[in-house]
Amino acid sequence: MLDMTLYILNNSSINITLGGRKMKVKAFAYLRVSGKGQVEGTGFDRQMDEIRRYAEKHGYEIVATFREEGISGTTDEMDRPAFQSLVSEILKDSVRVVIVEGLDRLAREYRIQESLLIYLASKDITLISARTGENVTDAMLADPMKKALIQMQGIFSELEKSLLVKKLRIAREKVKAKTGKCEGQRGYKEIEGGPELVKQIRRLRRLPFKGASKKRSFQEIADILNTEGKTTKNGKLFTAQNVANIYERSSK
Repeated sequence: MLDMTLYILNNSSINITLGGRKMKVKAFAYLRVSGKGQVEGTGFDRQMDEIRRYAEKHGYEIVATFREEGISGTTDEMDRPAFQSLVSEILKDSVRVVIVEGLDRLAREYRIQESLLIYLASKDITLISARTGENVTDAMLADPMKKALIQMQGIFSELEKSLLVKKLRIAREKVKAKTGKCEGQRGYKEIEGGPELVKQIRRLRRLPFKGASKKRSFQEIADILNTEGKTTKNGKLFTAQNVANIYERSSK
């Protein structure tokens, strides 16, 4: 049996040793710029450099990056497309850590910062500030009042989810009673342009970089698709997890 040891250092550095071999903890990067000048300038590059330095030093692997372009620091979570995509991906994946350059990149107003942090913590998502090295989620949980707010948010989120599941189940039952069947969500092979997209992903995964000796990563493929202006079935940017899911399902 392999020996697994977990070390937590300075409340934010994590190292997992599996059979004597160190393994990195997967994490998502969240970047935000508010003005057009920042979008066209070095805002994203600077933030990503800081996040990568922290991740490399503390044993994290950035597996996907979510960029919020032209979004004010006073905007809440419902009006942040990349933030919503991040939460959606993180809830259906094993990733549980989000790294930002600093809390001002999450939001500039304290009220919005606190709201977003409570939202993340209620879903068991850890937020880390690369600039200070602080595990912001742990710091919030240490405050009894904020911990209570997080727990309340979690309860309401669970209630909202249960009500939505019930509503969808009733709708499916009505459709089935009326038509005798109720189809689920269609796969990429069944939608317009889907088969070509699947073929492109498999081709990009199969062909190595020019002069490279290994295959493209799913994140690199996602970046290519996004650069070409392609979107997911829901009209969102591709992530490494999106691409991996499509590739794996097309292999079955």
